[in-house]
This record gives sequence, structure tokens and C-alpha cells, in this order.
Amino acid sequence: MAAVNTCMNRKRRMVKFKKNIPLHLMLLPGVLLILIFNYLPMGGIAMAFQDYKVTKGLFRSEWVGLYNFRFLMSYPDFWNIMKNTVCIAGMKLILGLAVPVIFALMLNEIRSKYFAKITQTLVYLPNFLSWVILGGIFSTLLSPNGIVNHALGALGMGNYYFMGDNKLFPGVLIATDVWKGFGYGSIVYLAALTGIDTGLYEAAAIDGAGKWKQTLHITLPGIAPIVFVMAVLSMGNVLNAGMDQVMNMYSPQVYLSGDILDTYIYRIGLENAQYSLSTAAGLFKSAVSAVLMSLAYFFAIKYGDYQLF
Repeated sequence: MAAVNTCMNRKRRMVKFKKNIPLHLMLLPGVLLILIFNYLPMGGIAMAFQDYKVTKGLFRSEWVGLYNFRFLMSYPDFWNIMKNTVCIAGMKLILGLAVPVIFALMLNEIRSKYFAKITQTLVYLPNFLSWVILGGIFSTLLSPNGIVNHALGALGMGNYYFMGDNKLFPGVLIATDVWKGFGYGSIVYLAALTGIDTGLYEAAAIDGAGKWKQTLHITLPGIAPIVFVMAVLSMGNVLNAGMDQVMNMYSPQVYLSGDILDTYIYRIGLENAQYSLSTAAGLFKSAVSAVLMSLAYFFAIKYGDYQLF
């Protein structure tokens, strides 16, 4: 009897597999691209443990163990770069969650659907512009002779060198990044708002609850799960402070406060040809991100009773 059941199960699995062959073939190009561009390059991680020489290649370069990591940790600027990365990325993460939620709540209260659609379109557009374009625009706007400083001068607030001041530059990075992405980021929260039962608002209104009370006790708890999930998914990006943005906006004048791990890896790896050291820095960043993502996933399961996979 057991042999018959095993044979039947095998036939069912074969029938199911044949039925899903078109779906597997559709996935094949994507799987191949992931293998080629994500998994095969991981062999280069070995350079982090070598004194890599281009002339010797990956297999003949001298093996040095953890020397590159020890050298990296002892580098005078490394911990300042780490502080810049964590501070900038952390503020981007916090405001990147808070601002889209606030915007979605405000947009949801607009009664004119025509005005709401126009507003949505306008705030979504910056997300589709590259930092190459936006970097040039902001460099012009925030220059000492730019329109922002002209406006501040007219108000008697002085003149500021936003792109060359180490105290102001991190704030510029954070503010411009949030401005670029908050419209697009609010899409998820707007979708979550539509899933809240309108009967709850009607019942609250009958009980005398105003808009603020309804937002506090119905709207925010209603979208809290999706906010929590987005926060968990963002944890892996704590060390991603936005290389494309920083590369297009910073200069040697603001290396002290604007240099992040990605730009540091780029400079020592490509400009200074220290491939082993840059690989070690990249591996360090990936390892920290993996640990943070694992912790976030653990807390999501334990305290949020939510599993991503």
C-alpha cells in the first residue's frame, strides 16, 4: 500500500511540474541574471584575504588572512567614515519612514480627488530623476550665489555655503534624499489606508471622536503593521547612505562629514587601486548589514508576529 501511495505522489508531482513548466521558463532569465551578476562575483570576496595583485590574479596572489581588516580598522579616517555613514543613513531611514506616512495621512484627507491626483503626480516625479541631474540642480540652487542664498539674504539671514560646509552638508544630503523619495514611498501607505474599514470611522464619529482622535486610534493602528514591515525591510540598508547621491554632491571640502563607506571603498579601490582593502571594506559592510537584517527579522517574528518569508 505504501509503495502505491509513493508511486501516486510521484505521478502527481510530475504532473504538477509539467503543468508549471511555462512558469519555470519565465523565471529562468531572471534566475540566470541573478546567478551571473550576484552570485558569480562573490568569488572575488577572496581578495579581502589576499594581497591582491592584478598581474598575479586571484589564484596566485599572496594570502594574508585578516591583515586587510586589521589595517582597515586601524586606518585613521575609518571610524569617522563609519560615523558619517551610520548618522546619514540612520536619519534617512527614520525620516524616510516618517515623512511618507505623514504625507499619506495628509493626502488621504484631501476631499478634492482632482487636486489629490495632481499633488500625487508632482511629488512622485522627483523619484524618477537621477542624482546626476538632481546633483547639478541642487549644487546650483545651494551655491553661494544661488537662489536659496539670495532668498536668505533678502530675509537678513546671511549667506551659507551649503555644499562646502561640513556642518551643513549632512543635512543637505538627508533633506534632499527625503524630498526625492517621500512621494514614491507614500504609495504603500496610501494603499494601506484604503484597506481600513470605513465603518470604524463612522462609529467613531457617532461616538464624538474628531479627526485627530480618529487618526490616533484608527488610522495609525490600521497602518502600523505595514510601517513595521517597511522598517524591518529598511534595516538592511543602515550602512547604505546613498553612494550615487553623495558622489554627485560632495567634494574634498566636505570629506570630513560627507564621506561614507561606499565612497571610501570607491576611492581606495578604483582611484588608488587598493583592491584588497576595498574588498575588505565592502565585505565588512555586507556582514554588518546581514547581521542587522537578521536581528530585524528576529524582532519582527518575536514582537510583531510577522514573517516576511
